[in-house]
Amino acid sequence: MLIREKTQLNERQLLSEHACLSENSKGRLHPEKECDIRTCFQRDRDRIIHSNAFRRLKHKTQVFLSPEGDHYRTRLTHTLEVSQIARTIACGLGLNGDLTEAIALGHDLGHTPFGHAGERALNEVFPDGFRHFEQSLRVVDKLEKYGEGLNLTYEVRDGILCHTVGKEADTLEGRVVKLADRIAYINHDIDDAIRAGVLSEADLPEHICRVLGDSKSKRINTLVFSAIENSGESIALADTIQQSFDELHSFMYKMVYTNKKCKGEEKKAEALIKTLYAYYTEHTDDMPKLYRRVSETEGAGRAACDYVSSMSDSYVLRVYNELFIPTAWME
Repeated sequence: MLIREKTQLNERQLLSEHACLSENSKGRLHPEKECDIRTCFQRDRDRIIHSNAFRRLKHKTQVFLSPEGDHYRTRLTHTLEVSQIARTIACGLGLNGDLTEAIALGHDLGHTPFGHAGERALNEVFPDGFRHFEQSLRVVDKLEKYGEGLNLTYEVRDGILCHTVGKEADTLEGRVVKLADRIAYINHDIDDAIRAGVLSEADLPEHICRVLGDSKSKRINTLVFSAIENSGESIALADTIQQSFDELHSFMYKMVYTNKKCKGEEKKAEALIKTLYAYYTEHTDDMPKLYRRVSETEGAGRAACDYVSSMSDSYVLRVYNELFIPTAWME
């Protein structure tokens, strides 16, 4: 028996009836020979980790633009925290941890530089609109591996696309990632806001802390346990936990996500993104070969959107300076 087949046997014997078994995957866009060692979901996880888009996440903003400090979250550390929380919930529910992890690691691959400020900017200028979850799917389907794509399974692709608003994922593993994403970002954004001096623990509403906990670890623990205890054929929190969690999100929206100290530079970031998008729609030859090919087949706007959204924060600044900031004369 192959190692993969042993893993698939273990899945049949150990996982919940609600879990998505790797042997029951709906398959890939392009059929491939199975690996002797890894299941299809394990291969997807590995492909995502080794992708260029995954590595770029370490230089992309989570909430605070270009923070001066080693301990603020980036899009990469956020992704890892989502993966850890999602895998813990999946384990507690007897769901497929490999599928859950693959979705979590890939869910933000299409996110823009400068966080949601970059997303808003591209959504305003690109005629078809821009949503990072759709771009994440485009990255794994069409842009990675120099245009070949990663050829992931249906279940991972569906989970990536459905990790935020709109349609629910077809698998419970995908729905776990959606919840884990929210658990992760609200709690680590509180942590970063306290580090930045925007909040203190004492600012958090007392009635919420009584229900969810008075520290990051306690809140995450409460939410994870509630998900495990209240989920079955769907992923859910206890009503009282859900209500407090929603109130905490509203509090963060008011105090952090729209706070001028956190977001004061975002208009500048949006202007940079819009300027670069406009430039590359007019100068497609200045883009790398991959995006020039996209321009030829799908149009200059689509190519410019793909290229600019792929950039890291620091790369945007460097490119903008090279294109629009005069350099000093050399004697």
